[in-house]
Amino acid sequence: MQMSNDWLDIGTLNDIPKRAARVVKTVRGDIAIFRTMDDQVFALDDKCPHKGGPLSQGIVQGDSVTCPLHNWVISLKTGEAQGADQGCTRTIAVKLQEGRILLSWPGLAVKAA
Repeated sequence: MQMSNDWLDIGTLNDIPKRAARVVKTVRGDIAIFRTMDDQVFALDDKCPHKGGPLSQGIVQGDSVTCPLHNWVISLKTGEAQGADQGCTRTIAVKLQEGRILLSWPGLAVKAA
């Protein structure tokens, strides 16, 4: 991982399989980085707003993820629970630059791996 200005380089897009996630550990908790089928990338706290289930182990469908514990569906864009469920998981700004995934890092001090 490399840091520059306000962005943390956490690897390449190809490090994450399509419709899957990778976890980045920080002192403020684990961040799940998701890659969709059409190569969009999103970052959320790796905790379902319901019971704290690990969203990184959920199923990615379109631009949402289904929590593996109780099947809550969480928007990858907003972090909000969908349907009748209520709650929200924190989103973190992320961007792609020349095939690299960059995570907004202010306030996310990263643990040494």
